[in-house]
Amino acid sequence: MPLRPGVFGLNDSHQVATDAKTGRKAAKPRNRGGTVETRMQLPGVLNAGGVLDRIVAAKAARLKAARAETPCEMLIEQARGTSGRPRTLLADALKRADRVNIIAEIKQRSPSKGTICHNFDPVGIAGSYSGGGAAALSVLCEEDFFGGSVEHLKAIRAQVTLPLLRKDFIFDLYQLYESRVLGADAVLLIVAILEDDLLARLIRLASELGLDALVEVHSAEEMKRAAAVGASIVGVNNRDLTTFEVDLDTSIRLAQLAPNGAVLVSESGINTSSDIRRLRSAGFSAFLIGEHLMRSQNPSEALQELIEAREA
Repeated sequence: MPLRPGVFGLNDSHQVATDAKTGRKAAKPRNRGGTVETRMQLPGVLNAGGVLDRIVAAKAARLKAARAETPCEMLIEQARGTSGRPRTLLADALKRADRVNIIAEIKQRSPSKGTICHNFDPVGIAGSYSGGGAAALSVLCEEDFFGGSVEHLKAIRAQVTLPLLRKDFIFDLYQLYESRVLGADAVLLIVAILEDDLLARLIRLASELGLDALVEVHSAEEMKRAAAVGASIVGVNNRDLTTFEVDLDTSIRLAQLAPNGAVLVSESGINTSSDIRRLRSAGFSAFLIGEHLMRSQNPSEALQELIEAREA
């Protein structure tokens, strides 16, 4: 999958926080999705409230450090060097009707639950999930609040062939090139923190780079925005990321508003086979499950139990 030079290049100051060569601040994005509030002069990044704002602020600081270590032009060249790598489509893995398609998540902790897995071995867990029948893996890469790392994703990529989702807080095109270099097959894009123009750009560049985009929503308005920018894989997060309250009915309600033909993924709060059967009947073909599996003494067995109990 060749990467065409100049396609959404990081030198376009209307698309990234700073110009790669001059360091000048980017122009503010055009507003196509209502009033845009920018945080710390990050173009197109919305103030979502609560812990989300703190997570984005921490990620912005780490992104600045990453740019200093690996400049934009160098990262683009590294991404071009991966053009011969076979592409593993997350969407295809999640569409299969002959099985329960579970995206098994690898995470150590969360802001709401604290430490979830005390003996955390991300590569070992990935192997366990792969042997247990996962359709894909979600790898937490956010460092400060979830205990993740891009190095976890890189190490897991070297050991498993399943589609890998980079579970992170992405708001800059730089992060997409980085994801390609790390070996991700897909990235998470959270509608709550992205203005429409930026969301659309991220989806388009992800496609150019051979990455699927899992576009995450939590409300009817966010579902409408996801549909408007052409999201083809939509994840409904049952957890409100500002309050951390979990309600499985969120998926049931929003499924009715999903764009035609979209692959639907239900995220968070899924603990039993009955939860999965209920969500399947509402139109969901895949399920992102993390805490339930990570708290298990044997994540592989817990995964298999959910998969094998698919029949109503």
